[in-house]
Amino acid sequence: MEIALNDLPKKLEGIDTIEYLIINDGSKDNTVEVARRWGVHHIVSFKQNKGLAKGFMAGLDECLRQGADIIVNTDADNQYCAEDIQTLIQPILDGQADYVIGARPIDETEHFSFIKKKLQHLGSWAVRKASNTDIPDAPSGFRALSREAAMRINVVNDYTYTLETIVQAGREKLGITSVPVRTNPELRPSRLFKSIWGYVKKSVVTILRAYMMYKPLKCFTFLMLPPMALGVGYILRYFWFVFRGTATGHVQSLILACMLLIIGFLTFMIGLMADTLAANRRLLEDTQYHVRRTEYDALYLQQKVEKEAVRTYRVVGETQQREDERSSSAI
Repeated sequence: MEIALNDLPKKLEGIDTIEYLIINDGSKDNTVEVARRWGVHHIVSFKQNKGLAKGFMAGLDECLRQGADIIVNTDADNQYCAEDIQTLIQPILDGQADYVIGARPIDETEHFSFIKKKLQHLGSWAVRKASNTDIPDAPSGFRALSREAAMRINVVNDYTYTLETIVQAGREKLGITSVPVRTNPELRPSRLFKSIWGYVKKSVVTILRAYMMYKPLKCFTFLMLPPMALGVGYILRYFWFVFRGTATGHVQSLILACMLLIIGFLTFMIGLMADTLAANRRLLEDTQYHVRRTEYDALYLQQKVEKEAVRTYRVVGETQQREDERSSSAI
């Protein structure tokens, strides 16, 4: 982790103040001690491991509480080139986006196996289709968010934030874009997943779950089509036998057709109910956004007043000290 901290920039164009925050996700090593010795401003610690998604949301929450205008997320294994943070935040500074994702040169990354490269491309394609965005590297954790985007982000799965937040941003029409970034040589194997296929399985579930959350009616309509099509096909088949006068012995086809049509109809009704729930969730998300905005803006204003009070006290104190020195000199 100290290698990653040493590479972080101390100054960025367009940024007045840079503060650093780390998430200690229940680690048993000396992460906190290293961070404090290095000079990290804020530390969020979990008593036990809660996973990548929980850590990401806790980091966003603490950054917003501290009044951050732009939040940059990177990995502790120094996978991403910290010099590209300026490139990452530039679309936000220019007012062109609220959410920026760093796209790695996947095909040129030497420590990525051939299978991993192909799966990365496949997963990113699936996320682009589900989110209606053009993000080329969906699993990338190198990201920058404006304060506005951070207050609208919600992650409900416990595995990872990378895929779900893109689907959410795309479906909620947040200003999301991507910029090319560089990577550093691998320092250690990833601890996020034990195997490629385990990662694929969890990623597929995350993408499907996010898509069903934000487009439930469309999703369940697709699920309805196969049983409905089979049901109609079996009905047409049965009436063909009736027309030919050989329907005897084919009643089972009619029963199966009715069952398939009922399954398709129930699937569509579930989609309608899920769409209603999705509408209610959007209302709750809007309410949550306004609550967050009120809370974080109040905290930010309080901190600003406290800092201003400390600065004023120092100015007054220094002025009084100079007056005392003049008085002593006059005596």
